[in-house]
Amino acid sequence: MATTNPLQFIQQVRAEVSKIVWPTRREVMLTTIMVFIMATLTAIFFALVDLAIKGGLQFGLSFV
Repeated sequence: MATTNPLQFIQQVRAEVSKIVWPTRREVMLTTIMVFIMATLTAIFFALVDLAIKGGLQFGLSFV
């Protein structure tokens, strides 16, 4: 295993950071909105599944 001195490490980090492609403001906003929409749809789906299971259990247990 090769050891890297601190100066080489910093140079390597700078080289890697310069390769990063940052998203535009529009891309960030669009992705954020999509995440909120998907989270809302998922919450609604699981709320409906929860209500269906609750209703099914109440119906099934009403005969006991």
